[in-house]
Formats: sequence, structure tokens, C-alpha cells
Amino acid sequence: MGTLISHPDSIVIADSDTWIEGNAVQQLHTTATLPHMLRVASMPDLHAGRGYPVGAAFFSRNHFYPALIGNDIGCGMAFWQTDLTAHKAKPEKLAKQLGNIDMPLDENWHEHIRELLPAHPFQTALGTIGGGNHFAELQAVDDIYRADLLPAAFDKTKLQLLVHSGSRGLGQHILSRHVQQFGHQGLDAGSEAAADYLHAHQDALDFAHANRRLIAERMLHNWRSEGSCLLDVHHNFLEEADIGGVHGWLHRKGATPADRGLVVIPGSRGDFSYLVLPAEDCSLSLNSLAHGSGRKWLRTECRGRLSHKYSADSLRRTAFGSIVVCRDKTLIYEEAPQAYKNVDSVVNALLNAGLITIVARFKPVLTYKTSGACGA
Repeated sequence: MGTLISHPDSIVIADSDTWIEGNAVQQLHTTATLPHMLRVASMPDLHAGRGYPVGAAFFSRNHFYPALIGNDIGCGMAFWQTDLTAHKAKPEKLAKQLGNIDMPLDENWHEHIRELLPAHPFQTALGTIGGGNHFAELQAVDDIYRADLLPAAFDKTKLQLLVHSGSRGLGQHILSRHVQQFGHQGLDAGSEAAADYLHAHQDALDFAHANRRLIAERMLHNWRSEGSCLLDVHHNFLEEADIGGVHGWLHRKGATPADRGLVVIPGSRGDFSYLVLPAEDCSLSLNSLAHGSGRKWLRTECRGRLSHKYSADSLRRTAFGSIVVCRDKTLIYEEAPQAYKNVDSVVNALLNAGLITIVARFKPVLTYKTSGACGA
């Protein structure tokens, strides 16, 4: 059993070799002591955040904490099947065909955008990936473990597209406005302020879903390709939930829901990604799974640790032979594979805790971060 219980109200899903920094665990325990908090659970990708840990789920009653969700409300993963033939894939050619997708979508997309989100004040950000750990990545099948669990539209001879992005500046706007009014003490669930936040939160979820769809469609358009969405799941969001017979509020911050079918757990840009099926009972982890491999180093440490060993150009080619499109030199170091945990250690911890079945494994072909200075 790969589970370490380390506090009466908090649980860490981990194996003995899972790397988790002490500061992250301390943040988890501190969060567990918040008023109205019943349980917290961390995934093996747990790492320290800005006051609250990333890679965790938090369950409270009668009260919830928007600050736990953070500023990227609705951040998540969309996984698409493309019709691009895997064995013919040439990363350099695909990167050239894709071009720069940092700028807002042009007028040819406006009608389609209005169909998805009519007259939204943050509309110009739709179809753009953003900064930090956001990315879009073409992947090829490396191994299939359970073909019987694959989606009906899945084609192992073609490339898959994984899009990781969220609500862009909208989520930041919502959190900033909330913190200015209420600080970090949270909201009583029945209050008018809570209703206002939940309305804005739903707007951000809708925006994030539309954004991932438009990113995928934009990329497929540039490749003159077709595709279909196999799954789209948020991993930064709040929802009402019943856990252990108690009705309350489940916060996920960098935690993928385990009650919506298949999910993808991506590694770093130089590592594998896994398609997994959650177990029927994931109450141990508050119905949540890891959302990725998780950071190992602080962003501020990365360039100093790596620049004497690797040039920025060398980090744009991975051990798989895949290409990383990232013209922001600081970001290429911050997002280097070395700055992240090994994804196998994360997936194996979930497997040993009885939380997942591994369905398939994928290797990167082309990862897009930014073609210029990275936006917010």
C-alpha cells in the first residue's frame, strides 16, 4: 500500500521513493487546521504553492475558500484524437506548420468564439495557452496496457493532442477581486458573497473549457488536420460533494477529479504521459488524482541549477527527440524536465494505493509553450 498517513485530518498519497518537500507537507497540514475544514488529501505530485499546496484536495463544511482554488480557476487538461499519422510525424515540420499561436485569434474565428462564449470581456484571450506550466503537446502512443478501456474514437496509429490551460486573466481577476474584499478567511456557503463567487467561478470554468477547445481547434487548423475531443477535465475548481456521508465543499488545487472517467496524468516535456482510469472508490484521496508529475524545484532556482550544464537551445530538444517550442529563455529553464519529478514515481504511487488502472502511455513529439515572450 503506497499511502502515508501523516496527520489526523490529512493524508499524503505517496510511496517511500516519492519526492515531496517538507514545506509542501507543512502547507498541507496548516490548511487542514483552517476553520470548517474536515479533511485534506495530497497527491504524489504535491509541491509548495503561494501559501497553499498544489496537488491536493480540501473538503470543508458550510464554508469554502476561494484562495485555495487560486487564480487559474478551471485550469485543466483536454485530450484530443487527431488524424495526423504517427509514423510520419516530423517534429520540425509540424512546428513550422503550426507557426506562432500566441496572438489572439483573428476575425475568421470571431463567429465561432461568439457561439462558445457570447460577448465575453476576456474574449481576446481565448485560444491562447498562457504562461507558467501551460502547454499544448502532440503525443504518440508508446504502450497500451488496457485496449479495452480506450475511448471508442481512439486511434493508436495517429497522434494525440494534449492541451493544458485555464481561464487566463479571467481567473486572476476573480481571485484578486475576492481577496481585496474578503482576504483569505473564505465565505459562508449560504451567503450572497458565496453566490457571487460561485457565479464568477462557473464563468471561469466555462471560459477555460472553451479556451482549451479553441487552442486545439486552432492547432489542428494550422496543421490542416481534423480531430475530436476524448476528454476535458478541470483540475482547479470548487464543487459541492458528499464524502463519507457528509455534504460539503470539495476544493481541488492541481488535483484531477477521479469521478469523471478517464484522465491524463502528464509528465514534464521530457517525460511520458499516462492515460489512466480512476478506481471506483477514490474516497481515500477525496475523489482526486495527481494532475501531473509536480514541480521539484522552485522556478527561481532553475536557471542557476541548469544554465552551466545546458544551453537554452539544448533544452528545446528532449531525450525522446521531441521539440519544445519556447522562445522565452527564462521559461525554458523553469520548465525543463529536470525541474519536475519523474512521472513514473507519481503514477506508481497512485497505482500502489489502488486508485488507478493504467490504460496507455504516450511520449512527446512536439510541445508548444510560446513563440515569443510568454504571456501571463
